[in-house]
Amino acid sequence: MVSPNSSKWDMGRLFRTLVFFRTIPFLGSFDAISIPGPQKQPEKTAKRNKGTVLVVGATGGVGKRVVKLLQQRGYEVRGLVRDLDKTRLILGPDVQLIDGDITIPQTLTPAVTNDLKAVICCIGSRVQPQEGDTPQREKYYQGIRFYLPEVVDTPEMVEYIGVKNLATAVTTAATEKTLCDFTKPTPQMLENWGALDDVVMGGVSESNLRLVNGTAFFSGNISTANSGGFASVRSRNFAPPFNLADYTGIDLRIKGDGNRYKFFIRTDPKWDGIGYSYSFDTAYNIPFTVRIPFSEFIPVFRAKTVPNAPPLDPSQIYSFQIMLSKFEYDGNLNPNFKPGIFQLQIESIKAYGGKKLPQFIQVSSAAVTRPGRPGNNPQDQIPIVKLNDQLGGILTWKLRGENAIRASGLPYTIIRPCALTEEPGGKALFFDQGDNITGKVSREDIAELCIAALESDAAINRTFEVKETEYFGPNNWENMFTQLKPDN
Repeated sequence: MVSPNSSKWDMGRLFRTLVFFRTIPFLGSFDAISIPGPQKQPEKTAKRNKGTVLVVGATGGVGKRVVKLLQQRGYEVRGLVRDLDKTRLILGPDVQLIDGDITIPQTLTPAVTNDLKAVICCIGSRVQPQEGDTPQREKYYQGIRFYLPEVVDTPEMVEYIGVKNLATAVTTAATEKTLCDFTKPTPQMLENWGALDDVVMGGVSESNLRLVNGTAFFSGNISTANSGGFASVRSRNFAPPFNLADYTGIDLRIKGDGNRYKFFIRTDPKWDGIGYSYSFDTAYNIPFTVRIPFSEFIPVFRAKTVPNAPPLDPSQIYSFQIMLSKFEYDGNLNPNFKPGIFQLQIESIKAYGGKKLPQFIQVSSAAVTRPGRPGNNPQDQIPIVKLNDQLGGILTWKLRGENAIRASGLPYTIIRPCALTEEPGGKALFFDQGDNITGKVSREDIAELCIAALESDAAINRTFEVKETEYFGPNNWENMFTQLKPDN
């Protein structure tokens, strides 16, 4: 690393910079590369262009049918599963499977929840009596332990806490999008960022980006020799570019050194085009979040503002850049600048203020409001209502899970089927509200109903019970949804 007073220009370092960014100054532009993470295969994109749907409970009786229907109708399917190998055998190779568990919120990562059109939750705890079990259900409550030994699949953990965890994670992912997470480094991460210092202008400042203990250290040595005075790190072009049109701005999670820095966004794949800049001050060794609305980015070309440039278009973001410079804009000096050693720690870069929330479709159960309902004679109720307490309060916890979805702010559809069967589907269905009906319904028909709810705005924010009739379909879904009253 050079000293602040060195004035020897390093042509070799200039060459290495140009090679890293694959550019010829003033003429060429660097090649687009893939950002870390799974990318859609080109040959599949044309078939699955309706958006990504997360299916939870994808190997269950309803869930596996939902997966099949989504694939047939052009959706990208993502499954949250506990056993990847077993699930792959059941669902085949065309489902994106992610290892996770709704009862363990740490497993509901952005890989699970980002970029979703909808969630279809078909999960449920087991309520069938076990052979040799006691009235207190000791054998049932042995449960299935997963990830953490203290987690047991009781109705409370699955039907309420798990569903609430899922709704919270999906809501958070919809309102913020992680773009660069340096707390979880990958081998590709450093390959996508390179130093872009004043060596390109004849200067001798030098910087780099290192990943240390869950953070990225942007550090180096600033020199004003040879009319220099800036150091930066810049990403190569993202492919595809980020589309953040549904977000409000950028959150930078950082720990500073007292300097004033700039954050750039580039919406053009060209090497030397207009960048959109925002300056921010830091305090020494204090972590904080810099929140930057897209509306506050300034169009800049080589440290000069461009008054007639269009505003930043967040629908196609090609690269990011973080800079320390002796200049602000239009020849004005950075008031906090001093040459020498600097260090900025970067934890993450996220988009915030997302407006497009995915729909949450929950397969619940009829009779969830009936246990303890005033005026009900327990002896006149269906078996699951009579056994609610012995079954761990299964209906009570399902109702609380429904309420957690309603409270999340997500657009939702809550389907309450009567007794589920493995009989062939194709029956005309009957909808009702008020939780009074009894009957049965095929899992095949419930899977069809889930897809219909996904594709109808009239199903949004509705809760309803459903059973089959003695007649065969087809069902006029739009009319059936329209006749339902929205939830209060």
